[in-house]
Amino acid sequence: MAPNAMTIDLLLDRKQNGLPITMVTAYDAPTARLLSQAKIDIALVGDSLGMVVQGKDNTLHVTMEEMLYHTRMVRNGLDGPLLVTDMPFLSYQISEEEAHRNAGRLIKEGGAQAVKIEGGSEISGLVRRLTLSMIPVVGHIGMKPMGVHQMGGFKVQGRDPGSRREILADARALLEAGVFALVLEAIPASLGREITRMSPVPTIGIGAGPDTDGQVLVFHDLAGLTPAPLPRFARAFGNAGEVALRALLEFKSAVEQKTFPSSGESYAEEKTGRHPPSPPRTNRKDN
Repeated sequence: MAPNAMTIDLLLDRKQNGLPITMVTAYDAPTARLLSQAKIDIALVGDSLGMVVQGKDNTLHVTMEEMLYHTRMVRNGLDGPLLVTDMPFLSYQISEEEAHRNAGRLIKEGGAQAVKIEGGSEISGLVRRLTLSMIPVVGHIGMKPMGVHQMGGFKVQGRDPGSRREILADARALLEAGVFALVLEAIPASLGREITRMSPVPTIGIGAGPDTDGQVLVFHDLAGLTPAPLPRFARAFGNAGEVALRALLEFKSAVEQKTFPSSGESYAEEKTGRHPPSPPRTNRKDN
């Protein structure tokens, strides 16, 4: 483990001391290196890669093998942040045995330090089993992207009294089952505040208001790589997309005008200044 690496107990210390926690998605080694340099607390290999990297409309098609592949890439570039990986759709819903096996693969084969699972009371038994097997779990409640069809789209949850009570019950069930953190997505700020106050472990918000213990964003959103409009809860803190586009246009122009490559960017023949080598001598006498 790298010096000053983030750990689960240090995250708990941050909550207890009122120090905000940062979580950002990463899907490859170059992004992982940037998160490490910025001293982000948690790197999340999200199944959001299905939308952000693969260009799909939702996360449902992402497979275990893809999650393992991207987790290994992030692991190779990461130095400091805690590495958490999403369990993708149908990797844990079929049976607890299969879920147990898949979570173990993300840790053992992928190099993750914890897994994140969408769901509430219905997965509390699985969470308990995983934690007993020393597989740390982050819960994910509120708006659950895997339920996009069931919810009729990516919609804010917890706005009516019944939905609010259900999310609170989910939070209590997961806390009792042993999660070490809770991601709260797309819920009213007041509900995010209420869950954070009742939770002994850190809460990480994404569209859950300013009073959670930390915030998570998709790297491509915050870096300015996602085309507008962004989700309401996201903010572009940079303009990497504009920078990359400008570099591509300048490259295209340089090639078309034949100013790239220059002589300094080309290779010349080797200049040795020596005569061709003489034939090798032997001890054999000619007849």
